[in-house]
Amino acid sequence: MHWEYWPFNVIYGPIYIYWFLLCIRTRSLFFFNTSNPTIKNGGFLLESKKEIYDIIPHDYYPKTLFFKAGADEKILVHAFQSAELKFPLAGKPDIGGRGMGVKKLNTITEVTEYAKKSKVDFLLQQFVLYENEVGIFYYRYPGEMHGKISGIVGKEFLTVVGDGVSTIEELLRQNKRFILQIAALKKTHNDELNKVLKKDERHLLVPYGNHARGAKFVDLSHLADDKLVQTIDNLCKEIPGFYFGRMDIRFRSWDELKQGKNFSIIELNGAGSEPTHIYDPKHSIFFAWKEIIRHWKILNRISLLNHRSKKIPFMGFSSGMKMLRENSAYVKLISDNNI
Repeated sequence: MHWEYWPFNVIYGPIYIYWFLLCIRTRSLFFFNTSNPTIKNGGFLLESKKEIYDIIPHDYYPKTLFFKAGADEKILVHAFQSAELKFPLAGKPDIGGRGMGVKKLNTITEVTEYAKKSKVDFLLQQFVLYENEVGIFYYRYPGEMHGKISGIVGKEFLTVVGDGVSTIEELLRQNKRFILQIAALKKTHNDELNKVLKKDERHLLVPYGNHARGAKFVDLSHLADDKLVQTIDNLCKEIPGFYFGRMDIRFRSWDELKQGKNFSIIELNGAGSEPTHIYDPKHSIFFAWKEIIRHWKILNRISLLNHRSKKIPFMGFSSGMKMLRENSAYVKLISDNNI
């Protein structure tokens, strides 16, 4: 019953009127395409992860290889070996969303099997073994020297703790949040779910910080002190044309992250980013609406400033509708991937 699990349109429906007011202000239904000029569609929909990684300094993200759908197995293995990637890896669609199609790969057999099943272009990426993950929402107004952090979300991965008696599935059924994931886990961890863990033994089931995959989101926005803001601001200014969005970062310790050490950007999302700190269970739907509207307002201002100062045209109506149709078809395709 908590709003955290309501359908997207139920959450956003009551505030769509504000979005349309912003569209009227800019005289464009698709004004967001100018927010991040170097990212396709501003990063709202259908943006390529590879193209985004290409504009991020190499030291800031894991080693990543791109493959077309249906890639030949020999080419795949050769590229993997030449790049000297080491297991585990993360397989992910080049155009993704809500964690669909993301899988941890531990052997070359799993890699080739993933490639065979993938109906879309995909990435093989060095799996980042740092234990901690946060999503940091950043924005900077064009023409201003410094940006700001507007939200931080901590991510608690789907983990069960043994009692020496219950199976993993029984432990999952004791947690309302985890119950929602059982059907999906049976497809990927079926035999494992019958295992009985020792008392106090912790077992990580889903190593992805994705809300749709069972991760719990915790609002850590209060940790955005001057040192962290300066570090993230300096980092983001090294990414050409990036003004608005959320970075998902894995890191070893908070102090090191603030110093810009021992971290890795695993995702960078643009105009379509949600301020995911709203999904902390302690927040009400009214808090969520307030934060979404605040970020829409920032997005609109950035888009308008880029449109005026850089002479970047807003996306036309026909192009915008085509984008929406293509995205619907892609989401259906990736949903049927069965990975």
